[in-house]
Amino acid sequence: MTSTTTALRVDDLLTAARDKVGLTEFGDDWFLEPLGVLISALNDEARLSEPGLEMTRRRLVALLGDRLRMRALQRQHPEILDVEPAVAAEICGLPRTGSTLLQRLLASSPKLTSTLSWETSYPIPFPGEGPDAPERKRRAQDRMRMFLEYSPDFGDIHTIEWDGPEEDVILMDRTFTSMSFESFYHVPSYGDWLRAADQSKAYAELRQWLQILQWQQPERDGKRWALKSPHHLTATGTLLDTFDGCTIVMTHRSPARAVPSYASMVHNLFAQYSDATDPHTIGPYWRDRFASALRNFATVREQRPERFVDVPYQAMLREPVNQALRVLDELGLVPDEADKAAFEEYMERDRQQRHAAHSYTAEDYGLTEQELERDFAFYTAEYL
Repeated sequence: MTSTTTALRVDDLLTAARDKVGLTEFGDDWFLEPLGVLISALNDEARLSEPGLEMTRRRLVALLGDRLRMRALQRQHPEILDVEPAVAAEICGLPRTGSTLLQRLLASSPKLTSTLSWETSYPIPFPGEGPDAPERKRRAQDRMRMFLEYSPDFGDIHTIEWDGPEEDVILMDRTFTSMSFESFYHVPSYGDWLRAADQSKAYAELRQWLQILQWQQPERDGKRWALKSPHHLTATGTLLDTFDGCTIVMTHRSPARAVPSYASMVHNLFAQYSDATDPHTIGPYWRDRFASALRNFATVREQRPERFVDVPYQAMLREPVNQALRVLDELGLVPDEADKAAFEEYMERDRQQRHAAHSYTAEDYGLTEQELERDFAFYTAEYL
């Protein structure tokens, strides 16, 4: 538990954000509920180290500052609200199921676009900054280097590209309704709240963030978005309601492999913020979260089966280009030679960027393969 003398406080964070950016208008204050739940969980459960507390404070102030700057930008340029972002696909597999590779492949198609890492971190231009965004890109590179200093092994788990496609859930961090926070901190009460919450306002804001990004980059006009995050398994129906025409692309891998792999990744992230992490609690936590998410996903899928496409993990490993071409076709975007060439070029770059093998076992994180196979039998019997 964080000391009461150093605890995070909502009012202090709001004041700090206003002072930092020189703006005062947050707009609709619906976000105060998720922010309050998150702050309580961080103070009571996350066991933040002193550096972790300070990094968290700075991050929350920055996210609140972006909310202020978003509202100011919309007031200054009301035409942003007329932009129509067309989402072709949300890749929603469990983490560690080939979803990142598929997103990066699809994003290389001339027909599609995606959220880029630097713009999910810095989505709003700084004063005087043009569309080339030199300051934001510089900061994103610095941020990536700092992140890898804190987590030097993370690059072996997940390839980081400061200018490559990134999960759209990072934009949702500014709504404080995001699975990201569970992945960086031990905050189970927040996780309980997230899965019971109506996320419709958060998804409405995700749409607004896509409007802002598309408005800044006119070359995106006429392209459709290919997005990705396992967060969307917590609100699959809301996602489909928000984005007409969006297809959910579900990557499938045995949870007996995927869950321990993700637990390893989360343990690496937790260590940035807490000196009291317990790997044997991380595995069961995510086993339970993902089992529940997949059951809810199955219910939504039964109601709207025409809006789902499946991609097996082993197929992605064997023939990634062919799988990407198939998905493109399933999205109603007939693939051509330009798409195939773009996919092959990306795969060559990916092969050059790969790092050391990611080593872990289920037992490292309080799990066993047999238990995982039992707990996810309902899912593997249907999709694997």
